[in-house]
Amino acid sequence: MLSHMLSSVLDSFKYRRVHSRHLGFAAFACLVILTLYYFTLPRHDKSAVHYRSPFVSNTSREEWRQRAEQVKQAFRHAYSGYEKHAWGYDELLPLTNGSKNNFNGWGVMLFDSLDTMIMMDLHDEFARALKVVERADFSPNPSITQNPGFAPFFETVIRYLGGLLAAYALSHEPILLQRADDLGRMLSPAFDTPVGFPMFGVNTVTGETIGPVVGILAEIASCQLEYTYLAQLTGRRSHWENADVVVRNLANAGMDMLPRRWNLETGRPIDLVLSVGAASDSAHEYLLKQYLLTAQTDKESYQMYLRTTNHILTHMLYLSENRELLYVTDTSHDNFAPSHRFEHLSCFLPGLFALGADQLDLSLDHLDRRTLRPEGRRAYDRLKGYDLRELHRWAAEGLATSCYLMYADQSTGIGPDEVIFQPKMPAAASETRWPFGSQYQGKLWIDYVDDWRKRGQRGVPPGLGDKPPVRFTEEELKSARLRKMRVPERDYVIHNSKFLLRPETIESLYIMWRTTGDPIWRERGWALFEAIERETKTDSGYASALNVLASPAPLMDDMPSYFLAETLKYLYLLFHEEDIVPLDRWVFNTEAHPFPVFSWSPWERSKFGIPTPSLP
Repeated sequence: MLSHMLSSVLDSFKYRRVHSRHLGFAAFACLVILTLYYFTLPRHDKSAVHYRSPFVSNTSREEWRQRAEQVKQAFRHAYSGYEKHAWGYDELLPLTNGSKNNFNGWGVMLFDSLDTMIMMDLHDEFARALKVVERADFSPNPSITQNPGFAPFFETVIRYLGGLLAAYALSHEPILLQRADDLGRMLSPAFDTPVGFPMFGVNTVTGETIGPVVGILAEIASCQLEYTYLAQLTGRRSHWENADVVVRNLANAGMDMLPRRWNLETGRPIDLVLSVGAASDSAHEYLLKQYLLTAQTDKESYQMYLRTTNHILTHMLYLSENRELLYVTDTSHDNFAPSHRFEHLSCFLPGLFALGADQLDLSLDHLDRRTLRPEGRRAYDRLKGYDLRELHRWAAEGLATSCYLMYADQSTGIGPDEVIFQPKMPAAASETRWPFGSQYQGKLWIDYVDDWRKRGQRGVPPGLGDKPPVRFTEEELKSARLRKMRVPERDYVIHNSKFLLRPETIESLYIMWRTTGDPIWRERGWALFEAIERETKTDSGYASALNVLASPAPLMDDMPSYFLAETLKYLYLLFHEEDIVPLDRWVFNTEAHPFPVFSWSPWERSKFGIPTPSLP
């Protein structure tokens, strides 16, 4: 349109004798047109710079409304299947119309879905569920075969307690808070360890606990949000202390990056594996979200988030050689050697980076260098020349694109649970001494970014830009494997071909949309929803897929509760025109249950012993 307007102005002089006043008028007209064009562009309050071709969505507001409605109908289909075939049990078996109790037998699907029903205005379903919540006694269920008599603390907190708290925040139904308080107290004996890190499981009647002395990071450090918000709602100091002891002991460990396994008696890490995937993911997530939930006053969580993200940026992000796909992978703390494994679970990270860049002042001036170990100081020194908000946004965009391509690359349109990236050995590898031994380990993303800056920042930052999908049939991939060939255009091989209806990629697409206003993230989310509808829908619900390479995908008799709590909820929020839970006023727990941001009153600070906040 702009070029057409400019052409019209210039054409007006085509058959005339041009004088200086004509040129002056033309210049003035061009200035007016450019000014009008600039100020009529659609704006977003907190937009970031994007390094790819501008994307223009032709989808109308009415079409987005219809797409949100389709997700709502998908939820109703799945939940009605649960009500019909698995009511009173934890989860539906969507192929056989059976049921199973795998999370306490209290009806995890119902509790996990409460706030989704509220957001979708499913009042009848919510009313029926509320009656079950009122009657629930949270005592051990004899039908549980794994660890009978004990509730798994982590899963119960994020699904049941988180679901109750979020539903209360959205509906203000008193029974929800009452039951959340009941459950929070019944689970509290799990914290009776020498350092306050929770045990694996607890008998909600006797208070007896079970579990090894070694705890998994995600399971010991993903309860702060729930217990902090519960303390604020109920005024119970015991709930606050349960949350605070976890934060303080993580901070006291003084780690630049939190390892995967911890000793529950000493409060110290016992292995050297660093990961943002399985066994670690939500703990890193809660560092940022605990700070945001408390209106940016929990400084210990803030400091740990800064140290952790500095480490991820400098040690755990890699770039593939051919397509320049940005990915995050596990490393070891002793030599930082990467596994090059990229998990679907890790696809929450781009959303976390985007959220932090959107909400925080990420200046390194706020990082207390006295808390850093030598490697943390080296990461600090390496990043101090960067605008960290910009760097976090680049990482978010590159990682979110890679997570999306894990779906778009497959003929089914649904993504595998794990892939392994394969660094290409340089021609001169035999003559080069690599830092982690004789095997080439690939090149860190931050090294590419450093090189890009030294070259004058020509083109897009490494890992960003347009990246079309690369699709192969299952037969072509089998042929490549038989010939012991990797598929170089993709840069990775599929390590676990299952699609478990997971939410992490869609979660990040939603946060990218809300923090950038760029419609490409919505369109990508729509493509994912269409693939889920096409490949996983059954007569009574949706089923995990056994193999993302085969279409129609072979299915498993499994529909996890997080599919309704997270996957469909994030899709609905992505397509809904109204921003139902604004990210500057709500914080999602790791099961996508939103809690409102709050500030401690002076009385609460005095009652709980919370110090008065200082500036960052």
